[in-house]
Amino acid sequence: MFGTPVPNRIDIEALCAERGLRITEQRRVIARVLSDSVDHPDVDKLYERAAAIDSGISIATVYRTVRLFEEAGILDRHDFGDGRARYEAAPEAHHDHMIDVETGKVIEFVDPELEVLQRQIAERLGYRLVDHRMELFGVRLERDS
Repeated sequence: MFGTPVPNRIDIEALCAERGLRITEQRRVIARVLSDSVDHPDVDKLYERAAAIDSGISIATVYRTVRLFEEAGILDRHDFGDGRARYEAAPEAHHDHMIDVETGKVIEFVDPELEVLQRQIAERLGYRLVDHRMELFGVRLERDS
């Protein structure tokens, strides 16, 4: 089905444990904030949410933790054209993004036909597709009331 939504909830704490990362209480808070995010927050937004839970968390701790999680393959970094690095838990299954350029809303979707087409294009060009990232940027179509 075209545009099938992607479930968001990934347990980042569990991924840390699987990868053998030491989980301090501040990292646990940041991991939970990321796991509970339904958007793709930037570091400032992560800091705001984490500091609301634990006022002892610094912006530097959030930056270090995000970098650690990214290097461990737990987080994916995205650039959705707004000049800020945005983050989401590294998904088990591939998905793509549609970004509303007027509101900044990010919609995750999976389209099997699109996945087949991308592999076919790579093959026509003489390649075997091993990975890809697709980010579509658009504005809402006006609909008659």
